[in-house]
Amino acid sequence: MSAVASASPPAVDLAAVKTRQQAAWSTGNYAVVGTTLQIVGENLCEALDLRAGSRVLDVAAGNGNATLAAARRWCEVTSTDYVAALLESGRARAQAEGHAIRFQEADAENLPFPDASFDVVMSTFGVMFTPNQDRAASELARVCKPGGKIGLANWTPESFIGQLFKTIARYIPPASGVRSPALWGTSARLDELFGNTAQQIRTTGREFAFRYRSPSHWIEVFRTYYGPMNKTFGALDADKQAAFTQDLLALMESRNRSGDGTLVLPSEYLEVVIERTR
Repeated sequence: MSAVASASPPAVDLAAVKTRQQAAWSTGNYAVVGTTLQIVGENLCEALDLRAGSRVLDVAAGNGNATLAAARRWCEVTSTDYVAALLESGRARAQAEGHAIRFQEADAENLPFPDASFDVVMSTFGVMFTPNQDRAASELARVCKPGGKIGLANWTPESFIGQLFKTIARYIPPASGVRSPALWGTSARLDELFGNTAQQIRTTGREFAFRYRSPSHWIEVFRTYYGPMNKTFGALDADKQAAFTQDLLALMESRNRSGDGTLVLPSEYLEVVIERTR
């Protein structure tokens, strides 16, 4: 066999991928979009059946939707993200509501906490975007106490957001060898990630409806404030920007259920409750 045929594929530089991702999520202002997803954090906290006084860690928390939902239930919450500006936004929201929450900059793949530090560990549309999925899942399980719970909200592959990232990939191909974030929205991948540390994995299909003035308004907001979209438009020339916009409009048109010119666009996600082995 020739040397070319037998050569193994080049290793993926996950650190470089993470650096690019961090730059993307730091672009724009995700808090503008993130705040609209508040209901997801509230629903996840109910699914986790949170109890007052529980030690809760929110990983890749963004501007604190699930963080605030847990604090409203009198939990002792630590909120983490690797984008400092988002933590500052979460801190301002917490102060406005009068919650005592610990905010700490942290990498989901290398959490700075001892083993079994928390009763509940959760992430809404956050940890699913880590380049090293196995490492991130291992960290969630490590810092969760035996018998504790891990709660997740993950977009599914066929959801609107799953298809949005598929559309982006046609214009800006992802790094070779990096798994799709939407795999976190499948039971099969969750079993691979948590099967060895879970006593039970419960999944429930849910929908979040994006509500905007129009499809064009959604594009305007996401192009301005949503880092991955901002970076995508910025990397394309005028002709490709126009083509990308038309692809987005077509995707939204196929799923918009408003019937009145506004945008009411459901996007499926998987609500996940994992019970750690004791």
